[in-house]
Amino acid sequence: MKKGAEAVPGVEVNVWRVPETLPEDVLGKMHATPGREDHPVITARQLAEADGILFGFPTRFGMMAAQMKAFFDSTGGLWQAQSLAGKPAGVFFATGTQGGGQETTALTAVTQLTHHGMLFVPVGYTHGAGMFGMDEVKGGSPYGAGTFAGADGSRVPSDAELALAAHQGKYFAGVAKKLKAV
Repeated sequence: MKKGAEAVPGVEVNVWRVPETLPEDVLGKMHATPGREDHPVITARQLAEADGILFGFPTRFGMMAAQMKAFFDSTGGLWQAQSLAGKPAGVFFATGTQGGGQETTALTAVTQLTHHGMLFVPVGYTHGAGMFGMDEVKGGSPYGAGTFAGADGSRVPSDAELALAAHQGKYFAGVAKKLKAV
């Protein structure tokens, strides 16, 4: 995502993570991957400073993980002030398995964006032939890029998944830049 978005001249990209809601001992029992310390934790207020936002979700049972939902729940003040209204937003995913809910996660995430008045920018089929290949297992859909992490989280994104992510980042950044100019 970041590489693709930064390919658009004049676009600046920040990568953030949402606050963790589970205690360390529970995360350890779940064999959860440690948080990326190189990505700072975002506050809801920081969303208002962005010209566009791509939300990345780990999926849990066909919807965004509870940590993401808790973060959205913290945006009530932004909703009340309409601070995110008119901002472009997109989504991308990581699921443990095929059938893990990438599209249902997108559909349920759109409700969060809609209540804020954000403009959902799906990737659609703008990646062309890369969207139609059936020669390998790959995540992603017209709603957004995706990867299958494996049930134990050990699978890394494939080249095809990374290509869709870079495309979505570039596509989204182009749309956000055009909207900002209006």
